[in-house]
Amino acid sequence: MLKSIKTSEANRSVVAGLTAKLGMGPENLIARIAFAYSISQGRKLNLCDVQDSKGKEYSSKVLFGDYPAFYIALICQHYGLHKTDYDISKYIKMHIDDGLNLISEMTKENPNLPLFDFVVEQIDRGLKSL
Repeated sequence: MLKSIKTSEANRSVVAGLTAKLGMGPENLIARIAFAYSISQGRKLNLCDVQDSKGKEYSSKVLFGDYPAFYIALICQHYGLHKTDYDISKYIKMHIDDGLNLISEMTKENPNLPLFDFVVEQIDRGLKSL
């Protein structure tokens, strides 16, 4: 079972910056959104590209709340893995880092983008694709 996940060192400041810029409360919220956003892009990340783990650390409970099985299931479905696969935590970490990078770039391009608008837009895109 997962104990904790750490972002890359480069994303330590991204977590704090996005949390402040988007007016979020706890920093784990941006990590959850980043994970979901990265997975929603449909790309499969390569384990060879995993970044360092010197950044923001989240315990499993803080990051996933009462629903770690759902996050693990998303990774398992996306990569065709079993829930006990050793690399699940690496994939989760990579998708958090990837999502943080994507959202950071998006906010650089649109500095006045409110978090609520971003989330609603992504949900709308997902619903339209059904």
